[in-house]
Amino acid sequence: MNPKKAIDCERSTIQKILIFRLPRYFRTLGIVLFAISFLCMFLKSSFPEHASVLKEGANRLMLVAMLFMSMAKDKEEDELTILLRGQSYAAAFILGVVYALVMPYIEYGVSNLVNTEAETFKELGDFQILLFMLMIQLMYYSVLKKIR
Repeated sequence: MNPKKAIDCERSTIQKILIFRLPRYFRTLGIVLFAISFLCMFLKSSFPEHASVLKEGANRLMLVAMLFMSMAKDKEEDELTILLRGQSYAAAFILGVVYALVMPYIEYGVSNLVNTEAETFKELGDFQILLFMLMIQLMYYSVLKKIR
């Protein structure tokens, strides 16, 4: 195979992946799923025997809902919105890494200041980091769209 053809094929494949968007109705579906998962968080206190299942299900549903909102197309999808979306993903990734590195130490320090007993060092869970990154991406993207 010609090296130029191979490079062009790879470039087009990467470009398709980068500009992939879900249909617009996925934003609405994501909002509905987010509301359902938020409701499930409150329902876990009403059903203590199923609290762990409701919590896990609500956590996963919330992540999927936010991913749907993040990946859905806008009304006007042009080069600028693609650029803004890319910038928001980059900012969310960088802030997520900083959050994952710094937050355990802040949590440890605050818990030792508040409590008299020595606290153990706790790592962040994957849900907390992913939720933070998706929230940052959605908020940053909406702010970038408004100020463009």
